[in-house]
Amino acid sequence: MTLTTIALETSAVELSGVVKRYGAVTAVDGVTLTIRPGEVVALLGPNGAGKTTTVDMLLGLQKPDEGRVEVYGRAPHDAVALGLVSAVMQTGGLLKDYTVEETVRLTAVLFGRPRTAVDETIARAGLTDVAGRLVGKCSGGQQQRLRFAMALLPDPELLILDEPTTGMDVAGRHDFWSAIRDDARRGRTVIFATHYLEEADAYADRVVFVRRGRIVADGTAAEVKALASGRTVRATLPGATSSLLQSVPGADRSEIRGDTVFLHGNDSDEIARYLLTRTAARDLEVTSRNLEDAFLALTADEETPR
Repeated sequence: MTLTTIALETSAVELSGVVKRYGAVTAVDGVTLTIRPGEVVALLGPNGAGKTTTVDMLLGLQKPDEGRVEVYGRAPHDAVALGLVSAVMQTGGLLKDYTVEETVRLTAVLFGRPRTAVDETIARAGLTDVAGRLVGKCSGGQQQRLRFAMALLPDPELLILDEPTTGMDVAGRHDFWSAIRDDARRGRTVIFATHYLEEADAYADRVVFVRRGRIVADGTAAEVKALASGRTVRATLPGATSSLLQSVPGADRSEIRGDTVFLHGNDSDEIARYLLTRTAARDLEVTSRNLEDAFLALTADEETPR
C-alpha cells in the first residue's frame, strides 16, 4: 500500500470536544481523541458506552451536535467518498445468492479495481477455498472474512472493524490479525471494537476505554492494565469458606472455585503472608490484573452495580 500525501501529513482521526445527543440521552459526551496514521486502536466499552455512535460519526453516518470530527483532515463523508475509509460491520451488506467470488468481483467493479485485485483480495482474506460457494452457504466466520475482503478493495487508509472476528475459529482469528498487523506496518490505520479483550491486549497499539460517552482510559494495554491497581493471589486451600477469606488482610475481593481460592487486592504480599502463616494454603501464585480486570474496573457503572 502506498500512502497518500494527505495520510502522511495529517492525523488519521481527530475528534475534538465531540458531543452527540439523542433527545435527553447524551451518547457521546465531550470526546477528544487523536489517532496517528498506522496505529491499531481498540475502542472498548460496555453496551451503551457510545462506541457505535462514535464509529457512525467517523463514517459520516451521524454528525456531532458539538465539536469537530476529521478523518485525514477532511469531513468524514468526504473521506469515505474518496475511498480513504472502509468498514467491516457485524451484519448486513451481503447478497446470499451470489458466490464469494462474484461478490468480491462486483465490489471491485464499483471501485474500478482490476481482476488481479479480486484474486489477491480473496487470498488475503483467506477465502480461496470457498470462492465458488454461495454466500448463503458460508459460515458466519466466512461471511465476516468476505466483509473484510470487500473493505480491502478500495485500499483504504483507515479501516474500521466492528467485532471483526465474530464466528471465526482460533486459526482464522490468528490469520486475520496477522493480516491486520501487516497492513499497519505498511501504514494503514485500524480502529476496532471487540468483545474478545485478549485480541485488544495482543494486537492493539493503543486501548481506549469508553464509559457513558466519555474516555476513561487511553494508552497501551500495559498502561491501561496498570490503572486497575492490584493483583490476584491464587492458592489451593481445601475447605475454604467465604467468612475465612473475608478475614484475610489486604484482600478486597475473593472467590472460591472448588479447592482453589482467588483473592484480589492492592497488597498481594500481605495476602500471601497471611495465607502461608495462618492457613493451610499451598501452591500460591501471584498475578497482575489482566485487561478484562481493567475493563471491569474502569467501565463499571457505579450507579448500577454489575
